[in-house]
Amino acid sequence: MNPFDLTGKVAVVTGGGQGIGEGIAKSLSAAGASVVVAARHQDRIDRVAADIAATGGRALAVATDVTDRAALIALADAAIDTFGGLHVWVNNAGGSPVRSPLAEISEEDWDACLALNLTSVWRASVIAAERMGEGGSIINISSPAGDRGVPGSGHYAAAKAGVNSLTKTLSLELAPTVRVNGISPGYVPTEVMMTALDTDEAALEVMATKRVPLQRLGTPDDMGSTAVYLASGAGGWVTGQTIIVAGGL
Repeated sequence: MNPFDLTGKVAVVTGGGQGIGEGIAKSLSAAGASVVVAARHQDRIDRVAADIAATGGRALAVATDVTDRAALIALADAAIDTFGGLHVWVNNAGGSPVRSPLAEISEEDWDACLALNLTSVWRASVIAAERMGEGGSIINISSPAGDRGVPGSGHYAAAKAGVNSLTKTLSLELAPTVRVNGISPGYVPTEVMMTALDTDEAALEVMATKRVPLQRLGTPDDMGSTAVYLASGAGGWVTGQTIIVAGGL
């Protein structure tokens, strides 16, 4: 048997309309899973679902605001109603366009960042776990920012540190039925990262050759392969871990 095979499994990927989420959704499909692609922009998730269908996979696009509890419940139920179950949930939606010192950030921007990047992860994980049977897998997309000080993005870093803590605690509370792990991506030239760093891909490429031991930027497929490992039987004895996928950084 192929330990990475996800045939018969149903996966939900939030923030799946582009970047890392798109890479994860397509990787899970390539491993055999039926995939529900969720994000706020219907056109983006329709494109990803169509790409998956064009390769012979099964996909459903569900427009979702992950900060809305009712929308998360509807998303989980859509996966079950359409594909007959729920086995994998990837909390990928997140990011923050705001760059500001903590002493200057508005309370509204602080609250919005935590609602999107932390509260939604807790809420979605609980909703998903309630609907999963034995062998379920929740994967939280974190960030190296959660392990260090990040001037100008302290609100985002605090949220991701919270995600790392949630991953550990949920893994203990949901064991042995559901495994909970995280992925901490390094420099992947997505729209979210470009906005956060106020840079472009060319500048990131130059930085990667100087700072990243493997001397290249990451790709959404790098994150997708890691997600397949954590979702499948290959990672069946792994829980409570946040794996750094960053080329050696």
